[in-house]
Amino acid sequence: MTTPNPLSSPPLSATDAGAPKALAPDRCRDCQGRLLQNGFDQLFNAVAAPVAIKDHRHRWRFLNQAYGELLGHTPEDLVGQSESDILPTAVAEVFAITEQQALTTGQKQSAQVIMPSQGSTPRTVIIEVSPVVSSGSDPLLMVTLQDISAQQQVQQLNSDLEQQVAQRTAQLQTALDFEATLKRITDRVRDSLDVNQIMLTAVEELTEALGAKGSNTALYDLEQGTSTIYYEYNSYNSSIPAYQGRVAQMEAFPEVYDQLLGGQYFQFCSMEPNPDRGYVAMLACPILDDRGVLGDLWLINGRDYGFRDIEIRLVQQVANQCAIAIRQARLYEAAQSQVAELERLNTLKDDFLSTVSHELRTPVTSMRVALQLLGASLAQECNLAEELHKPKAEQIRIARYYHILQEECEREISLINDLLDLQRLDVGNHPIQTEPIVLKTWLPSLTDSFITRAKSRDQQLTLNTAPNLPVLHTDLASLERILAELLNNACKYTPPGERIGLRVEPVPDSHQSQVQFVLTNTGVAIPESELARIFDKFYRVPSADPWKQGGTGLGLALVRKLCRYLGGEVAVSSEAQSTCFTVTLPTQFALSR
Repeated sequence: MTTPNPLSSPPLSATDAGAPKALAPDRCRDCQGRLLQNGFDQLFNAVAAPVAIKDHRHRWRFLNQAYGELLGHTPEDLVGQSESDILPTAVAEVFAITEQQALTTGQKQSAQVIMPSQGSTPRTVIIEVSPVVSSGSDPLLMVTLQDISAQQQVQQLNSDLEQQVAQRTAQLQTALDFEATLKRITDRVRDSLDVNQIMLTAVEELTEALGAKGSNTALYDLEQGTSTIYYEYNSYNSSIPAYQGRVAQMEAFPEVYDQLLGGQYFQFCSMEPNPDRGYVAMLACPILDDRGVLGDLWLINGRDYGFRDIEIRLVQQVANQCAIAIRQARLYEAAQSQVAELERLNTLKDDFLSTVSHELRTPVTSMRVALQLLGASLAQECNLAEELHKPKAEQIRIARYYHILQEECEREISLINDLLDLQRLDVGNHPIQTEPIVLKTWLPSLTDSFITRAKSRDQQLTLNTAPNLPVLHTDLASLERILAELLNNACKYTPPGERIGLRVEPVPDSHQSQVQFVLTNTGVAIPESELARIFDKFYRVPSADPWKQGGTGLGLALVRKLCRYLGGEVAVSSEAQSTCFTVTLPTQFALSR
């Protein structure tokens, strides 16, 4: 007969060295006892895990040092005792039940128990019980213990960490979703100049993003002390009566509007049910910018809902974007009103000037004819032509008076003609007669009179034309008027001793064939602040006429109108005592139209 070793050592057999071939039963039991007594202590203490041998009465027969340390006693103190002698009843019962199940079934059993520990936190231990003698003697049990407290702590830490990571991930995802919502709202309201559209976007997007039951937004009239609901949105119940358009007197609800007008948000739960929504929780946020409060934004949810800080920040940011967009829309509306009013006044002015010009043209023409007749009479009586060629100081009085009348009459006729030309250009009925112009042969005849005039003023005027100039197909009268106005201004405002140059050349690297007229004069500059206005009607640069030669302020306005009418453009630059006008025209007028 052999006895199983609880540590899985080979069973004793009759063929072992020094053993007789046959042993009596009593002697076998004595051998077994000696083997257990002498071998278990040595073998068990060599095992790091807590291991013990118990009899069928649940008392320890053998246990190693690790087992005793786990229970807080020495192995010698525990031999002959059971768990009920040293552990709480509930813990001892778990040991007893598990051991009994192993004895009854003859199979390995396990259980988990929380064992008290002196001076430290309780430890979680797994109990494993295996029968080691199944027949022929009183059964023995091998009990092993495994302390899994550290493992459980690690698992708990991992679980807590996973939970924290999940929470942080959810928070981050919420923040990303809110950021995307804010960007979407900002993009939509930033480009809108409609206050109603701004309000609609804000309440709809916020309600959907926060999962609220509803929302509304109002604008304030601080002078009247009123708040008007501009838009509302209900996401769960379309049967709720509309509040849109309702007007509230702020002084009737000081507990609400005092905070909102102070730029503060707040949330609250209704103490009494709303007739339409029942018990609700609300968040109110002012729509304000650095210039003051413009309105408010309300979010509505269930009675037990508390708006989180991240949600409140989103509502505040949306409210700020709405304030910027509303202010921008109001400025645009005011600007449009001003533009409309200016256009109306400009139209009235143009109509007045057109009417006056037509009304003045007839009498001024009659004055011109009368002056010509007077000149003919004076020529017979006092040789007027000879008198006019004399210096002013030597002229007779009637010749000087005639000269003044003639100059002023021509000036008035020129002014009226300019006004009428501008009016025709504005309405688009300026006469155009396109013809081919060979610039190299036509320009000298235009500039000859101005060259003579420049010499008389001690100025130098030069004309330079590129050798490869194309033929220009445009309206000759309009082109002549453009260049004559620019050359006249150049001669008028260029100081003596300075230069005037007209350069004509094709425009390089242009998508269509174009010709450029560049007129430059030295000795005079236009302030940069005045460059943008010199083409306006009746505008004259202050202090730009030191010689008091006068002018109507219509010449450059007419030049720009004519250039654009011919499909071209005029530009000006001025620096370092030099001013340059550049006229660019297409070579084919029909194509430009």
